[in-house]
Amino acid sequence: MLDIKDFSIFEAESGFDFKGFLLKIGSYWKWFILSLAITFTIAYQVNIRKEKIYAMETLISVKEESNPLFTSNTSLVFNWGGTSDQVQTISTTLQSRSHNELVVDKLQYYISYLAQGKYNLVDVYGAVPFYVDIDKTKGQLAGTLIGIKFLSENEYQIRIPFAGNSVSLISYSDNSYSNTAVVVGDFVKRYKVGEPVSLPFLNWKLQIKDNPGLYKGNEYFVQFNDFDGTVSGYRGINVKSDDKGGSIITLGMQGTNKARMVEYLNSTVKMLIKRQLDSKNQFATNTIQFIDSTLVAMESQLKETTNELKSFRSGKNIYDIEEGGSKFSGKILEFDVKKDEITRKTAYYNSLKAYLKNSVDYSKLPAPSVAGIDDPNIVVNVSKLISLSTQRSEMAYAVKSEKIFKDFDNQMEAVKKVLLENIATAKSALQYDLALVESKINEVESTMKQLPEDQQELIKIKRKYDLSDNIYSTFLQKRSEADIVKAANLSDIHFIDPAKDIGGGLVGPKTSVNYVLALFLGLLIPLLFVFGIFFINNSIQNTEDISKLTQIPLIGVIGLSNEKSDLAVFEKPKSALSESFRAIRSSLQFLYKQQKLDGAKTLMITSSVSGEGKTFCSLNIATVFALSEKRTVILGLDLRKPKLFDEFNLTNEVGVVNYLIKQKTVDEIINHTHIPFLDVIISGPIPPNPAEMIMSDGMKDLIDELKHKYDYIILDTPPVGLVSDALELAQYCDVTLYIVRQNFTKKEMITLLNNRIKRGELNNTSIILNGFQNKAKYGAGYGYGYGYGYGSTTYSNGYHDDDKPKTIFGKIMEKFRKKQV
Repeated sequence: MLDIKDFSIFEAESGFDFKGFLLKIGSYWKWFILSLAITFTIAYQVNIRKEKIYAMETLISVKEESNPLFTSNTSLVFNWGGTSDQVQTISTTLQSRSHNELVVDKLQYYISYLAQGKYNLVDVYGAVPFYVDIDKTKGQLAGTLIGIKFLSENEYQIRIPFAGNSVSLISYSDNSYSNTAVVVGDFVKRYKVGEPVSLPFLNWKLQIKDNPGLYKGNEYFVQFNDFDGTVSGYRGINVKSDDKGGSIITLGMQGTNKARMVEYLNSTVKMLIKRQLDSKNQFATNTIQFIDSTLVAMESQLKETTNELKSFRSGKNIYDIEEGGSKFSGKILEFDVKKDEITRKTAYYNSLKAYLKNSVDYSKLPAPSVAGIDDPNIVVNVSKLISLSTQRSEMAYAVKSEKIFKDFDNQMEAVKKVLLENIATAKSALQYDLALVESKINEVESTMKQLPEDQQELIKIKRKYDLSDNIYSTFLQKRSEADIVKAANLSDIHFIDPAKDIGGGLVGPKTSVNYVLALFLGLLIPLLFVFGIFFINNSIQNTEDISKLTQIPLIGVIGLSNEKSDLAVFEKPKSALSESFRAIRSSLQFLYKQQKLDGAKTLMITSSVSGEGKTFCSLNIATVFALSEKRTVILGLDLRKPKLFDEFNLTNEVGVVNYLIKQKTVDEIINHTHIPFLDVIISGPIPPNPAEMIMSDGMKDLIDELKHKYDYIILDTPPVGLVSDALELAQYCDVTLYIVRQNFTKKEMITLLNNRIKRGELNNTSIILNGFQNKAKYGAGYGYGYGYGYGSTTYSNGYHDDDKPKTIFGKIMEKFRKKQV
């Protein structure tokens, strides 16, 4: 069992003995080895069960691309913006929810394809021989593994374990959830490949891929996951700009399936290119939509004037009529076209002004040039407003900062103010131009009134027709230009290195980290456990503890006995333990000599509580006296818990109690032992009043009679900390030995002993430290002198027997040393 012997290094020494500390900790090496074995085993099991983690990357560039068909001669003017803030916008877009929703939905990554690995289910996307074509409008079983086993190339079996009476369904058309009732147990059913599966909880067609390989008998699993949860997982894509080139962006992902990551990285870039090109073409798209709506109205008007012209020409000599009014037709058409241009510009300005005041989304504004407006201030500001509005709407799903939105709003508000001022100025100029054109038209019309009525009517009809035809042709030309510009437009985002699985890419698991952690925990856990035991332990650990707690002299240290019998000195007289008791015998003789005692000497052995080794010490101290041919008797006075008789194979029928009640004489209660010069008197039957019997006059008579028969009388008494018997016997003793056991006797007991000494209840008292182990400090036992026992192999060789049998390692080392000699 783990103990904390000799950890007083922290209390007893003023300086920190680092070498001693290491040796102390090293004494518990078995615990550290066990802990390390457990932690490394756990780390190994974790490492072999972890799936391998791979890293995939793709490299793109952001570069402003001008339209190759967009020249100075093109009447449509578009402003695409630059790359100044595109990198940041693209990085934000790639991590936005709206963008990743489009990619996940396109790839259907909310469907997991799994297979059973050695330790757990693994993602086998790209390696499965099939795919499922689901009906998004119907519910699919959510979050439950659907087993698919191929019985043949054209037939498979579905197995679904249902633990409850209802299951959750998800419909990917609107990502809504619902529930349906099922039967508890395994649902098993067979289907043909390509056959529609229409169940309350499953709606799909399973299709085999091209070149599927051998898959008969294989089992796979399909799982439908939460759409929003799947999107959240892919929003963690790593996006970073290259420090060397501000327009270079690296996209990276980590995961267990390389095929899935490669496809996602390339698809997210392709989706980004499409969205960026759509945003870039927004100006042209708005213009085309505006022109198309205008062309519909103009086409109807042109058809009406054409029919009117045909009706007028019917039955008339049209050539004569046309000849008379031809000189007016060309002139009036010129002025009508100019008036229409001014009117269209004014209408655009009015529409733009109303749009700016009543709307907050400006991404649908048509190009000013569609109305013939070529004012650079108007064109640039409208383009800037469309760009800002588009960026703000895209960032709404990815950015939660109110400050960024306020910045966008402030910029758009500033552009709006400038545009409104530009519109007011432009409209004033147009009003002046319109007045001039109308005056010229009035002059021509007054001259035309001099012509015949037929010619006036023809000019009137042809005037409407020519104007409609001119406007229609102009709009057709502008639409064609917008289509050409849109078709020839290039995205600002380009692949440099698309993601590709070329082998490698392994980045995890970090097995070395787990092993380092195992090493750290393997050392820390037992260390904390040892320190914890140390700090909560309040028992005596070594001689320093005793010297700090009391002034009572310590006359001996007894090591831990490894013998089955308590007669350790008699059975191994040359052992280190025997030498410890001989040292105590020498110290006792010195104490007796100090008291100038003649004749028999008495010795009382007691302790604080049971289990501290009183009887063991009594037997062996008596044995060393007997081995020196001194007549010695052990008197068993622990009348409550007698145990002395066990060591000599005696019965506890006749003893001290029988003498005290005058049933037996001294000679009748004395038992001779197999140890020469050593007799023993056991306690006898347990009396109802042991304390009163010890206090009786018979006890004094017994001690007096024994003094005439023996040289040494040793009293084995009950613990003084529990009963008062030993205190009553102190009057008959020359010396009292107080037994303290290492890691057993509490420090508070020494304080109680001090109080008894002060009150005079115990006299001539000395302390023996029993059961001592000092294996953790520079060798076992060395450093306390001969009186404290031998134990160091270096210093005790040849003087006494080994206390412990040699281990296998010890025997090998001994043979090696003999060979060296």
